[in-house]
Amino acid sequence: MSGFDKVVSTYDEALAGFKDNMTVMVGGFGLCGIPEGLIKKVYEMGNKGLTVISNNAGVDGFGLGYWLEKRQIKTMIASYVGENALFEKLLLSGEMEVILTPQGTLAEKIRAGGAGIPAFFTATGYGTKVADGKETREINGRHYVLEPSLTADFSLIRAWKADRFGNLVFRKTAMNFNPMMATAGKITVVEVEEIVEPGELDPNHIHTPGIFVHRVIKGTFEKRIEQRTVSK
Repeated sequence: MSGFDKVVSTYDEALAGFKDNMTVMVGGFGLCGIPEGLIKKVYEMGNKGLTVISNNAGVDGFGLGYWLEKRQIKTMIASYVGENALFEKLLLSGEMEVILTPQGTLAEKIRAGGAGIPAFFTATGYGTKVADGKETREINGRHYVLEPSLTADFSLIRAWKADRFGNLVFRKTAMNFNPMMATAGKITVVEVEEIVEPGELDPNHIHTPGIFVHRVIKGTFEKRIEQRTVSK
């Protein structure tokens, strides 16, 4: 990696500086659009005490389920936790803290963090446990909860295509949380299906500009399907 060229050839280079007790954003929605190789590499490195911000925690034995196996996650900030038996066990035993966040609020906390906005008011969660301990305010006759934004030491992102400058294009549902998280990490690492040369991506179709991206690595993906539904 040199100059504007952000492409690295190994996962060791991609995750250089990744340490215990860091806060990490991991893109994806369920198993769709997750950075599979980066997740597996953190699992192999064995870092502990991580605060993880993600839509959910994967499934048993795949995705962030790997990190649960090694008890690498200290705190999980997520909006959906329903597909992982080990996750439930760690929560109920007190081995892992879980901060369950409404999905739209989670997305906006990340987007605001990437935009440099420290906090915002939302009506979601007012009058529920989501609002416990948080500042509330009445504005124009409606009650709102003050939600702090989220940022991370590392953002681990999955994209469809990238050029060597780190400009990104996401594909279909795999876009999900990835674009917001790409802007909210101190170091943003992107695992992509294809790397092209600068100038090959249509500027009108770039979703995340390369200024937000620090490292790009070409990955290989299993593309596991979380729940298969077929017609009878």
